[in-house]
Amino acid sequence: MSLNRRQLLGTALGAAAIAAPWSVRGADAWPNKPIRIVVPYPPGGSSDIIARSISQPLSEALKQPVIIDNKPGANGNLGADFVAKAAPDGYTLLLCDVGALAISPSIYTKLAFDPSKDLRGVTMLAYSPHLLVVHPSVKASNLKELVALSKTSDLNFAVTATGSAPHLAGVAVERATGAKWVYVPYKGGVQSIQDTVAGQTQVLMNGMLATLPHVQSGKLKLLGVSKATRMPLVGSVPTIAEQGVPGFESGTWQGVRAPRGTPDAIVNRLNRELISVIRAADIRSRLAGQGAEVVTMSPAEEEQFFNKERARWAQLVKDANLRIDS
Repeated sequence: MSLNRRQLLGTALGAAAIAAPWSVRGADAWPNKPIRIVVPYPPGGSSDIIARSISQPLSEALKQPVIIDNKPGANGNLGADFVAKAAPDGYTLLLCDVGALAISPSIYTKLAFDPSKDLRGVTMLAYSPHLLVVHPSVKASNLKELVALSKTSDLNFAVTATGSAPHLAGVAVERATGAKWVYVPYKGGVQSIQDTVAGQTQVLMNGMLATLPHVQSGKLKLLGVSKATRMPLVGSVPTIAEQGVPGFESGTWQGVRAPRGTPDAIVNRLNRELISVIRAADIRSRLAGQGAEVVTMSPAEEEQFFNKERARWAQLVKDANLRIDS
């Protein structure tokens, strides 16, 4: 016996519901379980500080626990790869230095994922310039004196991670001034700071958010700031651009990315909630006191920024022959 029109319509709608992509059904129910934010660096660095600042208010906004999961290694690429291969369901996110992530495809010849194809932008959160600091025993009070000293003495330059944004910033300064650094690679900013404080390395460039407390305590000496303009927070310390590297600017750009394929509805909700959280007066004020500026973007703007940074550093990587066969 043939089905009537109503039965046919019901059958068709049922089949459509079964076949409907997860992105339609899952996005409507999101979130209904804990959300993991992967920080691909050790605890205590700039990205970790930002992640822990936003986790509780974000949890309150989404009414689900927000778990911070540190997965350091390979200049952030291990954690980023983990997120890139995670289900695109909004429950696994990456909070990292987006500029550093954009550098990875130029540096690593065997990268296990493609940051452009496997991840999508959610928003930027904050920017803090790099600080050029030295151990207090270093007999230099500005960049010019440091460059001159580097030509007569071995100066160990602590690299937060090979191919990181601070590493390339150091290379850019070296190439522009003729300085001679002996690069010492680390697996994150925290250890590189600790060794510079201890005097095992003498020179460091790192994000202001994690480095400024050591300058304020007198454990590190500040010689320059990689921002376009001077910062009242560090008094009269000149920019690197003022000290023989015209136009130079670099820094750490903390942002959030999600696995490619994460539904627009979830990405847009995350974008709204994250921006609301990071712009809250208490968080903005606390970060400003540590030298970080709240900077937010739409998902499309974050993608544009990522592509711009990728192009910006690719030429320096090529000129300096910094490719890593791993």
